Amino acid sequence: MKQAVMTSPGVIEFRDVPVPKPGPNDVLVRIRMIGICGSDIHVRHGRHPFTSFPVVQGHEFSGIVEAVGRRVTSVRPGRKVTATPQLVCGRCAPCRRGDYHICDVLRVQGFQAPGCAQELFLVPEERIVPLPASFTFEKGALVEPAAVGVHAVSRAGRLAGANVAVLGAGPIGNLVGQAARAAGAKVLITDVSEYRLEIARACGLKHVSPAGRESLKEASARVFGARGFEKAFECAAAEAAMNGAIGAIQKGGTIVAVGVYGDRPRVDMGLVQDRELTLTGTLMYRRRDFIKAVRLIRSGGLVTKPLDTRHFPFEEYRKAYDYIDREGERSMKIFVDLDPNQMKE
Repeated sequence: MKQAVMTSPGVIEFRDVPVPKPGPNDVLVRIRMIGICGSDIHVRHGRHPFTSFPVVQGHEFSGIVEAVGRRVTSVRPGRKVTATPQLVCGRCAPCRRGDYHICDVLRVQGFQAPGCAQELFLVPEERIVPLPASFTFEKGALVEPAAVGVHAVSRAGRLAGANVAVLGAGPIGNLVGQAARAAGAKVLITDVSEYRLEIARACGLKHVSPAGRESLKEASARVFGARGFEKAFECAAAEAAMNGAIGAIQKGGTIVAVGVYGDRPRVDMGLVQDRELTLTGTLMYRRRDFIKAVRLIRSGGLVTKPLDTRHFPFEEYRKAYDYIDREGERSMKIFVDLDPNQMKE
């Protein structure tokens, strides 16, 4: 079978490797679609601090069950599936209390462990997430980033009836905003990119603000009135955005840091203390977040079609990265397709 290996930053080689054989508790998945995320781009540029080369990328995916081990009971060949990409120890304190997504020795497939950028991919049954037959492969590959949004929203507490600001309208910010809306919040989403705000509107996030022309305080007053907002999600990984949220949120409010910071931001902790703010982080997801993401996509609570920017065949994996670099903020979700009818033997 074919496997894509990034041997050094930006260099992808295709290799012929043996088809993995499922053990008793394993599921062999024929990969059909892979989504590219911001962390993958960091790897492509050699800027991901926890990834070394060579690496097989791919952690957002959908596919079809090809074969199962003799003890597998939850899925059968032909079922559409995705899977969680975390490899955890099960023994550390976070794992023992159920927070395995922040395992002390967490490894993530596509970064510290081989990912799914190959025709057939072996996954333990416990990490398989079945998908509805009605799901497109695009929807299936978007379950992982949607689960990021679902988990981030869960970190902010009860959102029903809350006013929420989301800073950053890239794919994750968009899905965070939609997950907050699905939880009953009134959502304002901001970005410097008019294109990303157009996509937000297309996804039903009607309250948007061009961050380059309107301050967060001004946008909050326009959308929420004197009450302002009590919850915020910083999805831009930008120092200015975080400090803007700290300065504009209600006293006693909660800010969730969602974006992955490349540099250490200078945060006004004096305001955090004086205003009794809660500043919390979020990392990845648990299985239950995947399950909820599937349910929200199926019900229409999360709108995914406007996020679909462009597809590239597996053999043009590098061209997908080139497109993202070239298009910048006008690139939302790029997919790599593995169509078995087009794969060369």
